[in-house]
Amino acid sequence: MSHPTPNSILRLYSSMLRTSRSFSSYNFREYFVRRTKSTFREIQAEKDPLRAASLFRKAAEEHTVLKRSALVNQLYGGWRLVVEKQKPVRQRSDS
Repeated sequence: MSHPTPNSILRLYSSMLRTSRSFSSYNFREYFVRRTKSTFREIQAEKDPLRAASLFRKAAEEHTVLKRSALVNQLYGGWRLVVEKQKPVRQRSDS
């Protein structure tokens, strides 16, 4: 059983954050960003290398599910919520 390197953990973390931020739905996006950060804090705090490797494998499996879920969410995304940043309305300059 090989142990994940710090570089591979960092790559998976950044990839999961990128995928989490790709959700079009605000609630899903914020939830998965929080969950990703929590998961990797747990991996970082783990002292047992076997347990850390197990948590890393589980996170890698969750990443594949997260990618599929983000794609489906982008396909069927709904309206933006009030709490999300809205594009400002452009004013006419000739008035």
